[in-house]
Amino acid sequence: MVERVRPLRSEAWFKRIDNTGFEHRTHLKARGALPDMFEGKPVIGIANSASDLVPCNAHLTGLAEWVSKGVLEAGGFPLIFSTMSIGDSIMRPSGMLFRNLMSMELEATLRANPVDGVVLLTGCDNTAPAYMMGAASVDLPTIVAHGGAMISGRVGNRQVGSGTDIFKMHSEYRAGHMTKDEFLNAEYGMSRSNGHCNTMGTATTMGCLAEALGLSLPGSATIPAVDGRRLGSSQLVGRRIVDMVREDLHFSKVVDRRALENAIRLNAALGGSTNAIVHLIALAGRLGIELTLADFEANCKDIPLLANVVPNGQFLVEEFHGAGGLPALMTQMAGRLHLEAITVTGRSVGDNIAHATSGDAKVIAPMDAPIKPQNALRILWGNLAPRGAIIKPSAASPHLLRHTGPAVVFRNVEDLDARIDDPDLPVDENSVLVLLNIGPRGYPGMPELGNIRIPAKLLARGVTDMVRISDGRMSGTAYGTVVLHVTPESAVGGPLGLLCDGDMITLDVEAGRLDANVSAEELDRRRIDSVSGPATHTRGYERLFIEHVLQADQGLDFDFLTGGSGSDVPDRRPF
Repeated sequence: MVERVRPLRSEAWFKRIDNTGFEHRTHLKARGALPDMFEGKPVIGIANSASDLVPCNAHLTGLAEWVSKGVLEAGGFPLIFSTMSIGDSIMRPSGMLFRNLMSMELEATLRANPVDGVVLLTGCDNTAPAYMMGAASVDLPTIVAHGGAMISGRVGNRQVGSGTDIFKMHSEYRAGHMTKDEFLNAEYGMSRSNGHCNTMGTATTMGCLAEALGLSLPGSATIPAVDGRRLGSSQLVGRRIVDMVREDLHFSKVVDRRALENAIRLNAALGGSTNAIVHLIALAGRLGIELTLADFEANCKDIPLLANVVPNGQFLVEEFHGAGGLPALMTQMAGRLHLEAITVTGRSVGDNIAHATSGDAKVIAPMDAPIKPQNALRILWGNLAPRGAIIKPSAASPHLLRHTGPAVVFRNVEDLDARIDDPDLPVDENSVLVLLNIGPRGYPGMPELGNIRIPAKLLARGVTDMVRISDGRMSGTAYGTVVLHVTPESAVGGPLGLLCDGDMITLDVEAGRLDANVSAEELDRRRIDSVSGPATHTRGYERLFIEHVLQADQGLDFDFLTGGSGSDVPDRRPF
């Protein structure tokens, strides 16, 4: 057994011989806890984001029991607690709207309770970043235990992937190439088990990046949700978190600049979700580490796509895991990683992957023979994006990566819905579709509507991709030549909101440019006449969000949440 480095935080609750200590202990004993279970032993909080409202996370309560088993085996005292849960499969208007709220709830819960270390049970897109942000703010020993992806989907005799094939089938349906019954019946085969999306969407991306950051056990991120190894991995997490408390291996000792740079580089090789950018920037902010779009640009440079996973490639997460998962990918690019960075195992990244191998080069490719030569991420600058925008070249059409065309501007989502399929819409395959007011404050919550659907009349002609630009996000499962996160957003006066139909726009991904061929004088004149503004809410969390959310290049965190609160025990007591 590892010797403890310093007194347990929980002793401030349970060691007192007075009415306060009595009150804390007696209520645990009412639940059957014997004194020797929690007195002098690490108390491990198990944060459970399970909810029937978030199908991707519904199975996490079962995993919590396996974590508890491991905690008890290692001599700790497990306490499972529920939190709010956020998901993008049902929740409106956007799970991102509630990411900061969930992080605040976790932060407050950890600070207010006798927790020495915490296990974060995560799943759907924004759950992992919300939990990591909240835990980073308190800085306790922490392990992320991801819930895993669902098994591969099947529709008829073909394999289909979450999200990505929904977009494809919807386009087929709108083009008249798929009947209504065929479209609806595909729902039964798309999602066939517990777990989150089985593509390299945001959920899988953030699970992989938690492992890349050193916050998860090696090889655990991609174990399918219904695989028995997911249960065993959860038990090992329970055992390990107890020793982490004794070693005082807290969050900020694991996640430093080296860990963040590893995560950025691995996201590029994975072809991971563009949402990872805002999540990693926000996480860095909680740790007091400055992380900018320039850091992403520098760390993604010359890293090609190595993971052949949908939507960038052809395989799903099951096959990626079978080929060795993240450790196998890391060995292929070991020369580009900080191998000395410490992880929750107590060992370095290099030690963790020393014996990892790729079982299938068609799924996980070497650096000298990548799946695609294009970078999975490119930062764009220009007069439309003074503070940056992003594109995912590996999921785009190569012939559109350098393109000039006339803008077709939609002022908001309602305008888009009303006109996109109008047969009289003045649009062709050379046009650039622009959607305004879906940024952090304009919507609010920056929804995943940036992969603007192709007009029906163009779909019918066989057009499958166009240049699309917005100040919003897109699902990690989405694809296409889509420019996202344009900053500043249109609702706060960003130049994107000054565009008019017919303005010529130039996208040059190789040069990293996004420009409107409009003079600065003309943009200034339009700015005077502009009437755009952020959405307004008179009460509640939405009002707090609009008043305090930062822009995409700053991670969409709240301005008052940068930095951390620490794990000091609150001075004031209830008794």
